[in-house]
Amino acid sequence: MADFGGGDLDAFRTHARSWLEANFPASLKGKSGMMMQETGAALSGDADLWRQRMGETGWGTPAWPKDYGGGGLSGAETKVLQQEMSRIGAWNPIGGMGTMMFGPTLLEYGSEEQKQRHIPSIVNGTIRWCQGFSEPGAGSDLASLQTKCEDKGDHYLVNGQKVWTSGAQWADWCFCLVRTDPKNKHEGISFLLIDMRTTGIEVRPIQLISGNSPFCETFFTDVKVPKENLVGQLNHGWTIAKRLLNFERQSLSGGGGGGGRGMLGTAVEDLAKKYVGTDETGRIADADLRSRIVQHQMESRAFMLTLMRAGAEAKAGNGPSAAISIMKNAGSKVSQDRAELTLEIMGQQGLGWEGEGFQADELAAVRGWLGGKAFTIYGGSYEIQNNIISKRVLGLLDHQ
Repeated sequence: MADFGGGDLDAFRTHARSWLEANFPASLKGKSGMMMQETGAALSGDADLWRQRMGETGWGTPAWPKDYGGGGLSGAETKVLQQEMSRIGAWNPIGGMGTMMFGPTLLEYGSEEQKQRHIPSIVNGTIRWCQGFSEPGAGSDLASLQTKCEDKGDHYLVNGQKVWTSGAQWADWCFCLVRTDPKNKHEGISFLLIDMRTTGIEVRPIQLISGNSPFCETFFTDVKVPKENLVGQLNHGWTIAKRLLNFERQSLSGGGGGGGRGMLGTAVEDLAKKYVGTDETGRIADADLRSRIVQHQMESRAFMLTLMRAGAEAKAGNGPSAAISIMKNAGSKVSQDRAELTLEIMGQQGLGWEGEGFQADELAAVRGWLGGKAFTIYGGSYEIQNNIISKRVLGLLDHQ
Protein backbone atom coordinates (compact mmCIF):
# COMPACT_ATOMS: atom_id res chain seq x y z
CA MET A 1 0.00 0.00 0.00
CA ALA A 2 1.38 3.38 -0.97
CA ASP A 3 1.85 6.24 1.46
CA PHE A 4 -1.11 8.56 1.66
CA GLY A 5 -1.04 12.27 2.35
CA GLY A 6 -3.47 15.11 2.81
CA GLY A 7 -7.11 14.16 3.20
CA ASP A 8 -6.52 10.40 2.82
CA LEU A 9 -4.13 10.32 5.76
CA ASP A 10 -6.46 12.52 7.77
CA ALA A 11 -9.27 10.08 7.02
CA PHE A 12 -7.14 7.20 8.25
CA ARG A 13 -6.33 9.10 11.44
CA THR A 14 -10.03 9.65 12.06
CA HIS A 15 -10.71 5.95 11.45
CA ALA A 16 -7.84 4.81 13.70
CA ARG A 17 -8.84 7.18 16.50
CA SER A 18 -12.45 6.04 16.37
CA TRP A 19 -11.50 2.35 16.32
CA LEU A 20 -9.02 2.67 19.18
CA GLU A 21 -11.45 4.60 21.36
CA ALA A 22 -14.10 1.95 20.77
CA ASN A 23 -11.85 -1.09 21.22
CA PHE A 24 -9.04 -0.29 23.67
CA PRO A 25 -10.19 -1.34 27.18
CA ALA A 26 -10.07 1.62 29.56
CA SER A 27 -8.81 -0.67 32.33
CA LEU A 28 -5.49 -1.07 30.48
CA LYS A 29 -4.71 2.62 30.10
CA GLY A 30 -1.35 3.56 31.57
CA LYS A 31 -0.29 -0.03 32.13
CA SER A 32 2.87 -1.38 30.54
CA GLY A 33 2.18 -4.16 28.09
CA MET A 34 5.81 -5.28 28.26
CA MET A 35 5.72 -5.64 32.03
CA MET A 36 2.45 -7.57 31.84
CA GLN A 37 4.03 -10.07 29.44
CA GLU A 38 7.46 -10.44 31.13
CA THR A 39 6.26 -13.07 33.60
CA GLY A 40 5.36 -15.44 30.78
CA ALA A 41 1.77 -15.82 31.93
CA ALA A 42 -0.74 -15.80 29.08
CA LEU A 43 -2.73 -12.58 28.74
CA SER A 44 -6.16 -12.77 30.31
CA GLY A 45 -9.26 -10.65 30.77
CA ASP A 46 -9.18 -7.25 29.07
CA ALA A 47 -5.55 -7.73 28.05
CA ASP A 48 -6.42 -10.88 26.09
CA LEU A 49 -9.49 -9.18 24.60
CA TRP A 50 -7.24 -6.35 23.42
CA ARG A 51 -4.85 -8.90 21.88
CA GLN A 52 -7.70 -10.53 19.99
CA ARG A 53 -8.98 -7.22 18.63
CA MET A 54 -5.56 -6.02 17.51
CA GLY A 55 -4.84 -9.42 15.98
CA GLU A 56 -8.05 -9.38 13.97
CA THR A 57 -7.23 -5.99 12.45
CA GLY A 58 -3.58 -6.87 11.86
CA TRP A 59 -2.56 -3.65 13.58
CA GLY A 60 -0.25 -5.48 15.99
CA THR A 61 2.00 -5.91 12.93
CA PRO A 62 0.75 -2.89 10.99
CA ALA A 63 3.21 -2.93 8.08
CA TRP A 64 3.15 -6.70 7.45
CA PRO A 65 1.35 -7.93 4.29
CA LYS A 66 -2.39 -8.45 4.48
CA ASP A 67 -1.96 -11.79 2.72
CA TYR A 68 -0.67 -13.21 6.00
CA GLY A 69 -2.98 -11.29 8.34
CA GLY A 70 -0.88 -8.15 8.79
CA GLY A 71 -2.26 -4.62 8.68
CA GLY A 72 -0.88 -3.78 5.24
CA LEU A 73 -0.43 -0.16 6.32
CA SER A 74 1.92 2.30 4.68
CA GLY A 75 4.77 3.90 6.62
CA ALA A 76 2.75 7.08 7.07
CA GLU A 77 -0.31 5.18 8.27
CA THR A 78 1.77 3.13 10.71
CA LYS A 79 3.15 6.34 12.19
CA VAL A 80 -0.35 7.77 12.55
CA LEU A 81 -1.52 4.58 14.27
CA GLN A 82 1.37 4.78 16.74
CA GLN A 83 0.56 8.42 17.46
CA GLU A 84 -3.09 7.66 18.11
CA MET A 85 -2.25 4.71 20.36
CA SER A 86 0.14 6.88 22.35
CA ARG A 87 -2.49 9.61 22.65
CA ILE A 88 -4.87 7.34 24.58
CA GLY A 89 -2.22 5.31 26.45
CA ALA A 90 -2.70 2.16 24.39
CA TRP A 91 0.06 -0.44 23.94
CA ASN A 92 0.65 -3.13 21.37
CA PRO A 93 -0.38 -6.55 22.81
CA ILE A 94 1.16 -8.43 19.87
CA GLY A 95 4.86 -8.81 20.68
CA GLY A 96 7.69 -11.17 21.44
CA MET A 97 10.33 -12.74 19.26
CA GLY A 98 7.83 -13.66 16.59
CA THR A 99 7.21 -10.01 15.72
CA MET A 100 10.56 -8.46 16.62
CA MET A 101 12.87 -10.76 14.69
CA PHE A 102 11.58 -14.11 13.41
CA GLY A 103 8.51 -12.91 11.51
CA PRO A 104 10.34 -10.27 9.43
CA THR A 105 13.05 -12.82 8.67
CA LEU A 106 10.59 -15.51 7.60
CA LEU A 107 8.83 -13.02 5.33
CA GLU A 108 12.13 -12.63 3.48
CA TYR A 109 13.55 -16.16 3.53
CA GLY A 110 10.67 -18.54 4.19
CA SER A 111 8.83 -20.62 1.62
CA GLU A 112 5.25 -19.68 0.83
CA GLU A 113 4.06 -22.74 2.77
CA GLN A 114 6.13 -21.71 5.82
CA LYS A 115 4.80 -18.15 5.71
CA GLN A 116 1.21 -19.29 5.38
CA ARG A 117 1.67 -21.68 8.29
CA HIS A 118 3.53 -19.48 10.79
CA ILE A 119 2.96 -15.77 10.08
CA PRO A 120 -0.82 -15.63 10.85
CA SER A 121 -0.30 -17.08 14.37
CA ILE A 122 2.41 -14.47 15.02
CA VAL A 123 0.11 -11.71 13.80
CA ASN A 124 -2.70 -12.69 16.16
CA GLY A 125 -0.39 -13.48 19.09
CA THR A 126 -1.46 -17.08 19.62
CA ILE A 127 1.94 -18.77 19.19
CA ARG A 128 5.14 -17.90 21.07
CA TRP A 129 8.62 -18.29 19.63
CA CYS A 130 12.05 -18.60 21.24
CA GLN A 131 15.54 -18.22 19.80
CA GLY A 132 17.96 -21.15 19.79
CA PHE A 133 21.25 -19.44 18.94
CA SER A 134 23.79 -19.16 21.80
CA GLU A 135 25.53 -22.22 23.24
CA PRO A 136 27.88 -22.72 26.20
CA GLY A 137 30.82 -22.56 23.79
CA ALA A 138 29.31 -20.23 21.20
CA GLY A 139 28.22 -16.83 22.47
CA SER A 140 30.16 -13.91 21.03
CA ASP A 141 31.59 -16.29 18.43
CA LEU A 142 28.17 -17.63 17.50
CA ALA A 143 29.40 -19.39 14.35
CA SER A 144 31.28 -21.86 16.58
CA LEU A 145 27.97 -23.51 17.52
CA GLN A 146 28.00 -27.30 17.72
CA THR A 147 24.36 -28.41 18.06
CA LYS A 148 24.37 -31.28 15.57
CA CYS A 149 21.71 -31.82 12.93
CA GLU A 150 21.89 -35.07 10.97
CA ASP A 151 19.97 -35.94 7.82
CA LYS A 152 18.05 -39.16 8.49
CA GLY A 153 16.31 -39.40 5.13
CA ASP A 154 12.74 -38.40 5.93
CA HIS A 155 13.65 -36.12 8.88
CA TYR A 156 16.49 -34.34 10.66
CA LEU A 157 17.84 -35.52 14.04
CA VAL A 158 19.03 -32.78 16.40
CA ASN A 159 21.35 -33.22 19.41
CA GLY A 160 22.98 -30.48 21.48
CA GLN A 161 22.48 -27.67 23.96
CA LYS A 162 21.46 -24.02 23.74
CA VAL A 163 21.76 -21.43 26.53
CA TRP A 164 20.18 -18.04 27.28
CA THR A 165 17.15 -19.23 25.32
CA SER A 166 14.72 -16.41 26.07
CA GLY A 167 11.24 -17.61 26.98
CA ALA A 168 11.91 -21.25 26.11
CA GLN A 169 9.78 -22.45 29.03
CA TRP A 170 6.77 -20.69 27.52
CA ALA A 171 7.50 -21.06 23.80
CA ASP A 172 5.55 -23.16 21.33
CA TRP A 173 8.24 -23.06 18.64
CA CYS A 174 11.96 -22.35 18.36
CA PHE A 175 13.92 -20.91 15.44
CA CYS A 176 17.27 -22.61 15.81
CA LEU A 177 20.76 -22.58 14.32
CA VAL A 178 22.20 -26.06 13.90
CA ARG A 179 25.44 -27.56 12.60
CA THR A 180 24.79 -29.51 9.39
CA ASP A 181 28.39 -29.55 8.11
CA PRO A 182 31.15 -29.98 10.73
CA LYS A 183 33.88 -29.23 8.17
CA ASN A 184 32.78 -25.66 7.43
CA LYS A 185 32.29 -23.00 10.11
CA HIS A 186 29.95 -20.39 8.63
CA GLU A 187 28.90 -22.42 5.58
CA GLY A 188 27.99 -25.43 7.72
CA ILE A 189 25.11 -23.82 9.63
CA SER A 190 21.41 -24.26 8.83
CA PHE A 191 18.27 -22.47 10.06
CA LEU A 192 15.68 -24.88 11.46
CA LEU A 193 12.20 -24.50 12.98
CA ILE A 194 11.56 -26.83 15.92
CA ASP A 195 8.26 -27.56 17.65
CA MET A 196 9.02 -27.22 21.39
CA ARG A 197 6.53 -30.00 22.20
CA THR A 198 8.69 -32.55 20.38
CA THR A 199 9.97 -35.50 22.40
CA GLY A 200 13.58 -35.05 23.53
CA ILE A 201 13.49 -31.34 24.41
CA GLU A 202 14.26 -30.33 28.01
CA VAL A 203 14.11 -26.73 29.25
CA ARG A 204 15.72 -25.46 32.47
CA PRO A 205 15.01 -21.81 33.48
CA ILE A 206 17.95 -19.68 34.72
CA GLN A 207 17.15 -17.33 37.61
CA LEU A 208 18.60 -13.83 37.28
CA ILE A 209 19.54 -11.18 39.82
CA SER A 210 16.26 -9.38 39.07
CA GLY A 211 14.35 -12.37 40.42
CA ASN A 212 12.95 -13.33 37.02
CA SER A 213 13.84 -16.30 34.84
CA PRO A 214 13.38 -15.13 31.25
CA PHE A 215 16.36 -17.18 30.03
CA CYS A 216 16.82 -20.93 29.89
CA GLU A 217 19.14 -23.79 29.12
CA THR A 218 17.61 -25.91 26.36
CA PHE A 219 18.70 -29.49 25.68
CA PHE A 220 17.98 -31.45 22.49
CA THR A 221 18.32 -35.24 22.66
CA ASP A 222 17.49 -37.17 19.47
CA VAL A 223 14.88 -34.58 18.50
CA LYS A 224 13.18 -35.41 15.20
CA VAL A 225 12.43 -32.42 12.96
CA PRO A 226 10.48 -32.64 9.68
CA LYS A 227 12.44 -31.76 6.54
CA GLU A 228 9.93 -29.02 5.64
CA ASN A 229 11.05 -27.07 8.73
CA LEU A 230 14.33 -26.07 7.12
CA VAL A 231 14.29 -22.36 6.21
CA GLY A 232 16.27 -21.50 3.09
CA GLN A 233 18.92 -23.83 1.75
CA LEU A 234 20.91 -26.39 3.71
CA ASN A 235 24.16 -24.88 5.09
CA HIS A 236 23.01 -21.33 4.29
CA GLY A 237 21.63 -20.55 7.74
CA TRP A 238 24.37 -18.09 8.67
CA THR A 239 23.15 -15.58 6.11
CA ILE A 240 19.61 -15.84 7.49
CA ALA A 241 20.91 -15.56 11.06
CA LYS A 242 22.78 -12.32 10.32
CA ARG A 243 19.64 -10.83 8.84
CA LEU A 244 17.59 -11.89 11.85
CA LEU A 245 20.15 -10.35 14.23
CA ASN A 246 19.80 -7.05 12.39
CA PHE A 247 16.05 -7.15 13.02
CA GLU A 248 16.70 -8.03 16.67
CA ARG A 249 19.07 -5.10 17.15
CA GLN A 250 16.63 -2.80 15.41
CA SER A 251 13.95 -3.81 17.89
CA LEU A 252 16.24 -3.64 20.94
CA SER A 253 17.54 -0.21 19.90
CA GLY A 254 14.06 1.16 20.58
CA GLY A 255 14.51 0.45 24.29
CA GLY A 256 16.12 3.82 24.87
CA GLY A 257 13.09 5.74 23.74
CA GLY A 258 10.06 6.76 25.66
CA GLY A 259 10.60 10.50 25.54
CA GLY A 260 12.46 10.48 28.85
CA ARG A 261 9.85 8.34 30.59
CA GLY A 262 10.69 5.95 33.39
CA MET A 263 10.19 2.19 33.31
CA LEU A 264 6.65 2.59 34.54
CA GLY A 265 5.56 5.01 31.84
CA THR A 266 5.93 8.09 34.09
CA ALA A 267 8.06 11.01 32.94
CA VAL A 268 11.29 11.22 34.95
CA GLU A 269 10.68 14.88 35.78
CA ASP A 270 7.26 14.04 37.21
CA LEU A 271 8.82 11.35 39.40
CA ALA A 272 11.35 13.90 40.63
CA LYS A 273 8.64 16.40 41.52
CA LYS A 274 6.81 13.67 43.44
CA TYR A 275 9.78 12.33 45.41
CA VAL A 276 12.19 15.28 45.58
CA GLY A 277 9.69 18.14 45.59
CA THR A 278 9.63 21.53 43.87
CA ASP A 279 10.86 25.05 44.59
CA GLU A 280 8.75 28.19 44.70
CA THR A 281 8.66 28.37 40.89
CA GLY A 282 7.43 24.80 40.48
CA ARG A 283 10.80 23.46 39.29
CA ILE A 284 12.49 20.34 40.70
CA ALA A 285 14.00 21.46 43.98
CA ASP A 286 17.44 19.86 43.45
CA ALA A 287 19.27 22.02 40.90
CA ASP A 288 21.93 19.40 40.10
CA LEU A 289 19.31 16.70 39.59
CA ARG A 290 17.26 19.09 37.49
CA SER A 291 20.25 19.71 35.23
CA ARG A 292 20.93 16.00 34.77
CA ILE A 293 17.29 15.27 33.98
CA VAL A 294 17.34 17.96 31.30
CA GLN A 295 20.50 16.42 29.85
CA HIS A 296 18.85 12.99 29.85
CA GLN A 297 15.75 14.37 28.14
CA MET A 298 17.92 15.92 25.42
CA GLU A 299 19.77 12.66 24.84
CA SER A 300 16.54 10.66 24.84
CA ARG A 301 14.88 13.01 22.38
CA ALA A 302 17.92 13.06 20.10
CA PHE A 303 18.00 9.27 20.18
CA MET A 304 14.31 8.99 19.30
CA LEU A 305 14.64 11.39 16.37
CA THR A 306 17.67 9.49 15.07
CA LEU A 307 15.83 6.21 15.50
CA MET A 308 12.88 7.54 13.51
CA ARG A 309 15.22 8.70 10.74
CA ALA A 310 17.00 5.33 10.68
CA GLY A 311 13.63 3.57 10.51
CA ALA A 312 12.54 5.70 7.57
CA GLU A 313 15.81 5.01 5.77
CA ALA A 314 15.45 1.27 6.41
CA LYS A 315 11.93 1.26 4.94
CA ALA A 316 13.12 3.20 1.91
CA GLY A 317 16.04 0.82 1.42
CA ASN A 318 16.22 -2.86 2.23
CA GLY A 319 15.52 -3.16 5.92
CA PRO A 320 17.89 -2.58 8.86
CA SER A 321 21.61 -2.21 8.15
CA ALA A 322 24.74 -2.71 10.25
CA ALA A 323 24.31 0.90 11.40
CA ILE A 324 21.56 -0.34 13.72
CA SER A 325 24.40 -1.50 16.00
CA ILE A 326 25.03 2.19 16.76
CA MET A 327 21.40 2.61 17.75
CA LYS A 328 21.46 -0.54 19.88
CA ASN A 329 24.40 0.75 21.92
CA ALA A 330 22.99 4.27 22.17
CA GLY A 331 19.56 3.00 23.17
CA SER A 332 21.03 0.76 25.86
CA LYS A 333 22.88 3.70 27.41
CA VAL A 334 19.85 5.99 27.40
CA SER A 335 17.69 3.27 28.95
CA GLN A 336 20.21 2.41 31.66
CA ASP A 337 20.80 6.10 32.47
CA ARG A 338 17.05 6.55 32.87
CA ALA A 339 16.86 3.59 35.25
CA GLU A 340 19.71 4.99 37.37
CA LEU A 341 17.99 8.38 37.54
CA THR A 342 14.72 6.74 38.53
CA LEU A 343 16.24 4.95 41.51
CA GLU A 344 18.21 8.02 42.58
CA ILE A 345 15.02 10.09 42.52
CA MET A 346 13.16 7.54 44.64
CA GLY A 347 15.87 7.64 47.30
CA GLN A 348 15.42 4.95 49.95
CA GLN A 349 12.17 3.94 48.27
CA GLY A 350 14.30 2.89 45.32
CA LEU A 351 16.16 0.30 47.38
CA GLY A 352 13.35 -2.17 48.03
CA TRP A 353 13.11 -5.77 46.99
CA GLU A 354 9.94 -6.72 48.81
CA GLY A 355 7.90 -5.76 51.86
CA GLU A 356 5.03 -3.54 52.97
CA GLY A 357 7.15 -0.39 53.07
CA PHE A 358 7.28 -0.16 49.28
CA GLN A 359 4.68 0.44 46.59
CA ALA A 360 4.37 -2.01 43.69
CA ASP A 361 5.74 0.48 41.17
CA GLU A 362 8.78 1.14 43.38
CA LEU A 363 9.58 -2.56 43.59
CA ALA A 364 9.06 -2.88 39.85
CA ALA A 365 11.51 -0.03 39.23
CA VAL A 366 14.22 -1.77 41.27
CA ARG A 367 13.75 -5.07 39.45
CA GLY A 368 13.60 -3.25 36.13
CA TRP A 369 16.87 -1.48 36.93
CA LEU A 370 18.56 -4.80 37.69
CA GLY A 371 17.08 -6.48 34.63
CA GLY A 372 18.19 -3.54 32.48
CA LYS A 373 21.83 -4.36 33.17
CA ALA A 374 21.45 -7.00 30.47
CA PHE A 375 20.62 -4.40 27.80
CA THR A 376 24.31 -4.04 26.89
CA ILE A 377 24.72 -7.83 26.69
CA TYR A 378 21.83 -9.48 24.90
CA GLY A 379 21.31 -9.03 21.20
CA GLY A 380 25.10 -8.86 20.91
CA SER A 381 27.18 -7.25 23.65
CA TYR A 382 28.30 -3.61 23.65
CA GLU A 383 31.78 -4.70 22.58
CA ILE A 384 30.47 -6.90 19.74
CA GLN A 385 28.37 -3.99 18.46
CA ASN A 386 31.46 -1.75 18.50
CA ASN A 387 33.31 -4.35 16.41
CA ILE A 388 30.44 -4.40 13.91
CA ILE A 389 30.41 -0.60 13.77
CA SER A 390 34.18 -0.50 13.25
CA LYS A 391 34.15 -3.09 10.48
CA ARG A 392 30.87 -2.65 8.62
CA VAL A 393 30.03 1.00 9.18
CA LEU A 394 33.38 2.81 9.53
CA GLY A 395 35.50 0.32 7.57
CA LEU A 396 38.34 0.66 10.07
CA LEU A 397 39.44 -2.96 10.03
CA ASP A 398 39.80 -2.87 6.26
CA HIS A 399 42.78 -0.52 6.59
CA GLN A 400 44.86 -2.66 8.94
